[in-house]
Order: sequence, then C-alpha cells, then structure tokens
Amino acid sequence: WRCSAGGPSWSGRRSGRSCGRSRRRWGGRAALLGAYAAAVPDPYVTRPDPVLTAELAGAVAARRRVALGYRDDTEAEVDPWALVVARALGTSLVPLRTGPPPSGRTCVDRIRAVRGLDRRFTPPPDLDPVAALEEHLGLGWEFGTRVVFHAPLADVAPWLRPHMGRLEALDDASCVLVGSTRNPAMYAGEWLARVPFGFRVEGGEELRAEVAALAERFARAVEVA
Repeated sequence: WRCSAGGPSWSGRRSGRSCGRSRRRWGGRAALLGAYAAAVPDPYVTRPDPVLTAELAGAVAARRRVALGYRDDTEAEVDPWALVVARALGTSLVPLRTGPPPSGRTCVDRIRAVRGLDRRFTPPPDLDPVAALEEHLGLGWEFGTRVVFHAPLADVAPWLRPHMGRLEALDDASCVLVGSTRNPAMYAGEWLARVPFGFRVEGGEELRAEVAALAERFARAVEVA
C-alpha cells in the first residue's frame, strides 16, 4: 500500500514511521497557517442570523407556512420551499411561494423575525432549489434583455449561465433568452461573447448599445493599417 508522503512500502513498521512523519509535518504546516495567515473580511457580505436560518430550515422540513418580518418593517406570509446557501452571494436565500408570480426568493439577511403558522404546504414534486434560485437571479434587474440565438436550445444551453435568464425554444433551429441584468457591459462582453453561435439582440436598448460598441471595437482590431 502507499503512504501519502512516504512513498510505496511493503514494511508495516517502515510505513507506520513514514505516515507518522507525514502527519507531524502536515500538522506543523497547518499550525503555521493558523498562526500566521489571516483572512480578509469581505465588507460586501452580510451574514444571516444563524438562529433565524435554523428556524427557516425547520419550517422547510415541516412544510409549514411562516410569517416573515423584514428589516424594513414589512411583513409577508410565505411557503418556504427550500433553503439554499448561495456562497457567491454571501447569503442564504429561500425560493418561496408567495402568489403571482408563482415563485420568488428572499435574502435571509433581510429577515429580522420568523413566526411559524398552522398552515401546511406541499412543494412542487420536481423542485430543483438551486436551479430555481439561479433562474430567479436573472430576473428583476434594472435592464431587461432578450436575445435570439440561431441554434437549437440543446446546443446553446451549455454555454449560458443560469442567471442570464430563461432560455426557451422558438423552433427546432432557434431559441430565445429572456432575462435582465444590472451590468449590460459584462452581459455583452463576458457572457454573450463566449457563445459560439450567431445571435440577435432584440432588447433592451442598453444591451444592444453595449453589443454594438463591442462589435465596433472588434472590427477596428482587424482593420489593415
């Protein structure tokens, strides 16, 4: 058998000594890391209250409706379908059933109080909490987007980020992506630019302007001096 640091050995005694040295060496490195390395706090991350998060997790498990009190002094009754930890956003979110539209989300760090109610609910049997959260992250931003791709949905989908919006087939040879963004320049230059299929931006105007500017810059890059 092989010891992680001592190499292959057929002697149990020798292997034991090698593994012991390996554990001591890595243990010492871990101690040094803990003593002299420091993490830089992220000023943009707000940590949710662990007590409230635990109460929400209990409501999800019990399938019980809850009344949420928000930090802006508003309240709402919701059916917490699931609790999702979105590390990239630095917070936990709950896909919710709140009436039209049929589902939504709320940031746990916006909640100041949770009160369990007597009413029960049944979440959708095919619910994918992470997919639902990612889809909703592409909705509700300042600038609307609508992009038609000249390729089948199955070919386009692997190239898109879930929070770019909702992708739907138009026919066997094309599909449309409808969403929103707060950063049209990033949407055009980092997200759409990597898709290896032809497309047409039908909306919104801010995204059309950014795509036009990007196309002009690329065209100038290949001009013959």
